[in-house]
Amino acid sequence: MDACSIAVIGATGAVGRVFLDILVERKFPTTNIRLCASERSVGKKLKVNGQEIAVELVTPDLLSQVDIAFISASGDISRQWAPIAVQQGALVIDDSSVFRMDPEVALVVPEVNASDLDTNNGIVSIPNCSTTPLVMVLKPLMDVNPVVRVIVDTYQSVSGTGAAAVEELRTQSGQVLEGKSVELRVYPHQIAFNTLPHIEPFLENGYTNEEMKMVNETRKILHDDSIAVSATCVRVPVVVSHSEAIHIEFANPISPGEVREILAAFPGIKILDDPTANVYPMPVNATGKDEVFVGRIRQDVSHPNGIAMWVVSDNLRKGAATNAIQIAEEVLNRNLLGPAVG
Repeated sequence: MDACSIAVIGATGAVGRVFLDILVERKFPTTNIRLCASERSVGKKLKVNGQEIAVELVTPDLLSQVDIAFISASGDISRQWAPIAVQQGALVIDDSSVFRMDPEVALVVPEVNASDLDTNNGIVSIPNCSTTPLVMVLKPLMDVNPVVRVIVDTYQSVSGTGAAAVEELRTQSGQVLEGKSVELRVYPHQIAFNTLPHIEPFLENGYTNEEMKMVNETRKILHDDSIAVSATCVRVPVVVSHSEAIHIEFANPISPGEVREILAAFPGIKILDDPTANVYPMPVNATGKDEVFVGRIRQDVSHPNGIAMWVVSDNLRKGAATNAIQIAEEVLNRNLLGPAVG
């Protein structure tokens, strides 16, 4: 891979900080790194691979000096700066939901649909952190046996909301244990020792925006609008890593053994599946790891062509930062840097 110059917009956020760690871990080839954040963080220095780099404001001139702009901030920031970055000649890899369903924008999980990078308009989107592990398990299975229907229930950590939600969980946990009243700032209800079946606003169909992201993004990534997907997304009092209970209906019968073998051979998936020995994926297994962990693979007793499983992944890494860097690595491997193609 040729080295490139990059900008990280949102460098001081939860995902941005993890991104910088993974950049070093994976030895991503950079000639120059520009770190950008809000005005209140300007001048703050972050250490990257032993080098202290000062945070600065993003500007059109700065973007003209980089090959790739990684954006992991708010949707408003992506909406404002992604088009400017493209105009300045940079490839944008965006973590927000702003461009995901744009038909002209590739929505990519490299293990699943890297070839979608070959045609782009200068912006590549990263899927929602709950969509990524779902498509990771669906792709290798549907290549062998068509998937008819998926029901997925997620158990999502508070870091998916951001640093303020992590602090709220910690603060409320202490308040509850001390018998005090809890303070509500981020979530509409207590999150400590509780679960909230409410991630993002509710829509007219009764689903939340997060749930419909899983429906629509899954179909787009897998290039199959015929797959029926229903999701229920729940916020749980876990700091990092999302868990998912997935029920898959196939066109034809398939055994748990076949599913286990297919998934074990797929890059980025690790099987932890020996329930009788108490071996199954948990958030503590996945946190700090890049793999998607799969276990409790079993026949669905409610359908002859059904399989049920339990999946866990680190939402800050594979759900965001790692996926972004893998996309950049794939872009370099495919020699796609330069003017937008397609």
